[in-house]
Amino acid sequence: MSAKPSSNIARLKRHRRVRKNVSGTLARPRLNVFRSLNHMYAQIIDDTNGTTLVSASTQDQEIKAKGQYTGNKDAAKIVGELVAKRALEKGITRVVFDRGGYIYHGRVQALADGAREAGLEF
Repeated sequence: MSAKPSSNIARLKRHRRVRKNVSGTLARPRLNVFRSLNHMYAQIIDDTNGTTLVSASTQDQEIKAKGQYTGNKDAAKIVGELVAKRALEKGITRVVFDRGGYIYHGRVQALADGAREAGLEF
């Protein structure tokens, strides 16, 4: 009987495979998504300099103050809108979407839809 690898190990393998080809530049940075059981995190990263330009998560005070549950699609959409708003303030309009090895469904899709609706192009 072979041991099944954990889903996080499989996700990390997918993420490494995608990251070989997906890279953010200053002209078109990378929108990275991380999903935990209770929270969503999004960063806009310039890989050429190795710097995070903008970030947002469900742990930000703007989202925590609303007092809603942070591990659902509604919260993920708010994170997407918040990261897009902060990016537009810094003059970033186009990004490359990095789903972090997660399938494009549920909270990851809600975050992406929220960012698109708020004005980011990807």
